[in-house]
Amino acid sequence: MSRVIPSTTPLRTFKDHTSAICVVSVFPDRRRMVTGSSDKTVRLWDLRTGAVLKKMEGHRDEVFRLAVSRDGQIIASGDKSGVVMIWHGETGEPLTQHIKAHFNMILSLDFSPDGTVLATGSADGTIKLWNTKTLKPQGNPMQCNSGSVYCDRYSPSGKLLAIATANNIGIYDSGTRKRVANFKGHTGANMSLAWTPDGTHLISGGGTMDPTIREWDASTWQQVGNPWTGHTGYIRSIVIHPAGTLIASASDDHRVRLWRLSDRQTIAIFQHSGRAACVSFSMDGKHIFSGGADKMISEWEVPKVALPEDPPREPESKILPINTSARNACIAGDLSTAEEIFTQEISIDASNYTSYANRSFVMARKRDWDHALDDAIKSLAIQPSLTGCISKGIILCGKGQIWDARTAFDIAFMFTNEDSKTNHFLLLVKAIALFSADQHEEAMQLIQQLAASCPNHDTLACRVVEAYFHVQLGIDALNGSRHDEAVGHFTTAVNSGAFSPASDINYIYEDLVVLFGWDVNSEWKNAHQNRCDALCRAGSLEEALESYQYMMDILDEDTKARCLDWSNGFKKECSTLSLANGDTALAASDYNRAISSYSLAIDLNSASETIFAKRSTARSGIFLWDDALLDAEKVIELDHYSHVAYELKHAALHGAQRYDEAIEAFEMMLSKLDSAPNIHIRKLREQYLSPSDAERAIRKVIDVQLNNAPLRLLNTDTGLLCDRDAQISAFKKSKEYNELLWSIMKHPDLAKERPREAVTTYFRWAMLSHRWEGTEPRLRDIKDKDVYELSGTGGLIKLQSFCEVACEAEYRWAWVDSCCIDQDNPVELQTSIDSMFAWYRHSSLTAVYLSDVPPSSTSGALAKSAWNTRGWTIPEFLAPKVIRFYQQDWTPYLGDESPNHKNSVMIMNELEVATGIDSRALAAFKPGMRDIREKLQWASKRFTTRPEDIAYSFFGILDVRLPIHYGENRQNALGRLLQEIVTQSGDITALDWVGEPSTFNSCLPADISSYAALPCALPSLSEDEIQTGVSSLRETVAVDLALRLYDQLDNMSAPRFANCRLQLPCIAFRVTELRRRGRAHDAPFTYGVKADGLRDLQITTQETLIQFSRARPSRQTFFLVRPWDCRPLEQPDPAEQPAFADDDDAESLGDWSEPESPLGDSPGGSPVEQELGDSESYIRALRSMVRLGQPFGAFLLVQQHGGEYKRIASDHDIIARVTDVASVHKIMGGVRTLEIL
Repeated sequence: MSRVIPSTTPLRTFKDHTSAICVVSVFPDRRRMVTGSSDKTVRLWDLRTGAVLKKMEGHRDEVFRLAVSRDGQIIASGDKSGVVMIWHGETGEPLTQHIKAHFNMILSLDFSPDGTVLATGSADGTIKLWNTKTLKPQGNPMQCNSGSVYCDRYSPSGKLLAIATANNIGIYDSGTRKRVANFKGHTGANMSLAWTPDGTHLISGGGTMDPTIREWDASTWQQVGNPWTGHTGYIRSIVIHPAGTLIASASDDHRVRLWRLSDRQTIAIFQHSGRAACVSFSMDGKHIFSGGADKMISEWEVPKVALPEDPPREPESKILPINTSARNACIAGDLSTAEEIFTQEISIDASNYTSYANRSFVMARKRDWDHALDDAIKSLAIQPSLTGCISKGIILCGKGQIWDARTAFDIAFMFTNEDSKTNHFLLLVKAIALFSADQHEEAMQLIQQLAASCPNHDTLACRVVEAYFHVQLGIDALNGSRHDEAVGHFTTAVNSGAFSPASDINYIYEDLVVLFGWDVNSEWKNAHQNRCDALCRAGSLEEALESYQYMMDILDEDTKARCLDWSNGFKKECSTLSLANGDTALAASDYNRAISSYSLAIDLNSASETIFAKRSTARSGIFLWDDALLDAEKVIELDHYSHVAYELKHAALHGAQRYDEAIEAFEMMLSKLDSAPNIHIRKLREQYLSPSDAERAIRKVIDVQLNNAPLRLLNTDTGLLCDRDAQISAFKKSKEYNELLWSIMKHPDLAKERPREAVTTYFRWAMLSHRWEGTEPRLRDIKDKDVYELSGTGGLIKLQSFCEVACEAEYRWAWVDSCCIDQDNPVELQTSIDSMFAWYRHSSLTAVYLSDVPPSSTSGALAKSAWNTRGWTIPEFLAPKVIRFYQQDWTPYLGDESPNHKNSVMIMNELEVATGIDSRALAAFKPGMRDIREKLQWASKRFTTRPEDIAYSFFGILDVRLPIHYGENRQNALGRLLQEIVTQSGDITALDWVGEPSTFNSCLPADISSYAALPCALPSLSEDEIQTGVSSLRETVAVDLALRLYDQLDNMSAPRFANCRLQLPCIAFRVTELRRRGRAHDAPFTYGVKADGLRDLQITTQETLIQFSRARPSRQTFFLVRPWDCRPLEQPDPAEQPAFADDDDAESLGDWSEPESPLGDSPGGSPVEQELGDSESYIRALRSMVRLGQPFGAFLLVQQHGGEYKRIASDHDIIARVTDVASVHKIMGGVRTLEIL
């Protein structure tokens, strides 16, 4: 034989799997194919179009094997994990969850011919049989004890089950499970099996050690001929041509071979690019489908010379002895003519038993059972015969006398002369008669047993009768509204292959037509029509129309014309149901089903603007914007006045992000509403907001949002620096903006809240807090450039990393102080410093970059970081509400992945220790003048690159706004800040410091470090001590003196600055003596100080002071002063005051006037004074005096030539105390406001 050249070009390919295809099977309906793959899926294919009908997912491991039941109703699949799944053969929907069939991989699956049993084989060495109705195992597993089970196959009759294992081939009785034969098979493993259609031979394929095909005689189980050679690798699959003349095999050698069974020769080779794992013939045997490692199914044409010839089919031998005229009349349904012919024959020969029997058939077809039975009895009385018994059996079934009918048919076998064809025909007739007598189950079993028991006889006759039964059962179910049941029967009939639109079955089975009046030729059409109707009424509209289209594609034009009325009625019914199903699905948001239903209606020529509008809505529901737009355009084409059409067009264009066109469509919709003739439609206009109105509403919110945002921000998506106009422009181009605009236009009631949410989300920004190191990128370095594209080191890498971190955290905007401020623009710089605290405050995230904290650092690294020494970092961690600390490699500090480190107790406690700021203030800081002295201490250990920044960095913390003047020097900047603090708050604790005085004003320090130490903690009085002091003073201090002192202090003006001069309210005590004490080398000077009204004290200072005493007075005046604020004054508790004054009290107080009394009056006084002595005001005044008697922090002032004063800075706190607090007149004499330079 000449060498066969491999074919490498298939007719077509089926591509969709993503991994190797392990198995393929073609359905009996010739329309579909199913495949299983290592990609863990099963796919259902349309053989006509090549499209995937269903991707069947559910397996969790590679799908190795598939099987399809003979009627195509069940698919079984098995995977590498030993799991089996069962699927509906028509829909591909799973009928089960995972069935753990075996503990090792499934290597074989096969259905019994009647579809009642599924056999599963596994690498675990067992076969299990499963009931396909209950999906439960039948009996115990069959232990093969020969290694893995690679293949199992039922014989065509179902009586035998062949099992191929690693070591042998076993043949088992499928009913008893007993092994009837066992043989070695191949050297090595036996991999694949296939039976010839007549069941007389078994074909096997071997593994790698023996890649041959062998043929076995099923009667002896001996090998037939020599092995078939050609393959060089593992033979994974073998299939036999429907006619039983050809064999196809798939192998790991990348080839599919086509063999001729008669001479075992290769007649074609189909080449794959990888291993070939599976192969299947088409139902007509004209094509081969194969697949494997190339992830696709290839379709190949079987060479025409290899196809068996199909000789014209001769009719079955005529069993019934009927003359041609009468036969033709019966076939044509002219029963009267046939009856007349047989009656004439009887009148000619009254003993003609055949004519009596034949006339009885005719009377039976006319349902004239009594006359029919009379003729049958007369025929048998004259002479018992086959025809007489058949007629009697049919008639008795018709009369419902089933038992007698069975007897008549049994007797009929006495007259068949043991002719197998006659017996076959008689059993067919008996089955049909029983079926007609409603003995459906018995009749069906009889036909199935006949087909299985007589495989050598014409099985088509059995299939025709069985299919006819299913058609009749389907019609009964359809009439009884049992639509799913009807679908099952009609589908079985269609898939049986018994009927054909082209073959003349009536001619072949003429006697059955004569006996029962069947029009078998019409059964193909009837089965398909009824199946279409049943599917439609069962709600399976797509499948119904698919079946309808398949039918119409095959029918010739004459038959189509005869089906026209039915066709129109069917399409109308489908259209009505499609619309109803579509509306139901759309209401339930089942958009895919709605689209499918509306598409069916449109395909059925039921298109209208309403249906297109509904389908557009459904398509928009699953984001099929282009398709939705096409439907909307169709609605406009059908009704260009429709506002709904433009609303749909707007929705589709909006969804497709064609926003400008969407706005145009929306405006057109508003125009259609405004011009609508119907007033109710015009009123719909009130439900919408015009695009321009919606844009204005959004812009207002944007302006409010950006009012608290930095002037420039980095876009973390594009890497570009954007000013506010660019930010707004980006927003208007964004999906978020257009979604917002769309929602407001359609829902004006959302115009307030919705924009605020969307704008806040879009414009939220992240801020960077860091320590400037080396060369930081400036605005000029990144302007109009993508920061991600720039190359550099240090600060640029830090900037890029920060932007990436912000982007990953879904912050679109980011701000870095080094490059987002034009520091060459004084106005912008001023604005930025004034606003910076607010920018951090309103940021959504502040990222703190700790460049000196290595990855995986432990707690304590943050406290040691140089970041904690910088001045600007204080507001950068106090202002934000959300903050995150990042280590050197931009991983979260301490591995804390929480969104806000201000909620981390560990981190906040560490920061509290490092900064001295209470953790509660760290977590929830409020800017302002409260606790000034404490806040100044926070800054006392901080440093800034620019000296003025130590003051400027505190503007936001203290909520002050001052001009910035870089170059003014540290003392001036700090002085202006402290001046503002004192002036605004009246808080003189800012004057409480130790160190070098400022050139700005001597009452202010030269450096912030002077606030490092908190003021000296003076002793406080207990309430008992205060009461004791008050009692003592009541005995010595006159009422009016106490009240006048109190009023004098209470009315003192607040401290204030003007032109660097401090107006300081105070109690001044004139220094009467100043003497220097001993001094150590390089130590400050120590002076003994005496002052009127104060106890003696010492001060230390770096300055050299003039010494003097009462005896040797100085020309310069020195004062020790107590700076005054109102806190020592006892204020009444508002909670203890009455809401209104008592009338009697008001009258007595109103009549009282202060008596004019000299300062020296004794404390006794008049009765009025005694009454007043018990008043609350007096007690409050005395309590204040008790406090005045306590130690206080004093300033040493020296008078200048112009009468102003200058503070002498001391190296330690000056703690003074009055000599006698009862000397009210001395204290009152010292109350004054001094101007200090």
